[in-house]
Amino acid sequence: MSQHIDSLNSEQKKAVLQTEGPVLILAGAGSGKTRVITHRIAYLIDECGVAPWNIMAITFTNKAAGEMKDRVDRIVGGGSESIWVSTFHSSCARILRRFADRIGYGNNYSIYDSDDSRQLIKGIIKKHGLDTQKFSYRDVMGAISRAKNNGLDAMAFTKSAEGDWYKSVIADLFRDYEKELKKADSMDFDDLLLNAVKLFKTDSEVLENYRNRFRYIMVDEY
Repeated sequence: MSQHIDSLNSEQKKAVLQTEGPVLILAGAGSGKTRVITHRIAYLIDECGVAPWNIMAITFTNKAAGEMKDRVDRIVGGGSESIWVSTFHSSCARILRRFADRIGYGNNYSIYDSDDSRQLIKGIIKKHGLDTQKFSYRDVMGAISRAKNNGLDAMAFTKSAEGDWYKSVIADLFRDYEKELKKADSMDFDDLLLNAVKLFKTDSEVLENYRNRFRYIMVDEY
């Protein structure tokens, strides 16, 4: 057994050695969750013969992803560059760079940051002549963001808003916002997640491609 495994405590070893089927690790801050993930990756490659490109490790921030990649590089060595270590958003953006054309975007689409989105939403609110006390940028953007994180695009949100005046107005703004983003061949940060899910749901070929590639997916701080 790898010397790296010998350095773990009994509970950490248990998590590393359980390689098949879903595994959920519940642990507090500083208890070695990321350490378990990196050692599990090393174990899969060194002891189980898993190809590095069949492994994906996901975390929330770019900083955390960078730290995880550094740790994996130190432990695994050769071949570690083939392991996909990134944030949720970066992973989705990378997938969409290859296949966004399957859902109506160009593969060289632009990504709107929060400032770009704010300016666009403010312009749409102004165009609709709405009271910015009732429909502030923050409220509108928050509603759109929540909808997208719940898997709703503008059309789905519009259906959910029937019978609710306030939500129906938000839906009008949402449709315009989506239309303008599409016209500019752009996505905002929430679109990266929403459109990656949409791609997998509507394109079985792409879905199978990634199912076959990533045999082991590890998520830090899920």
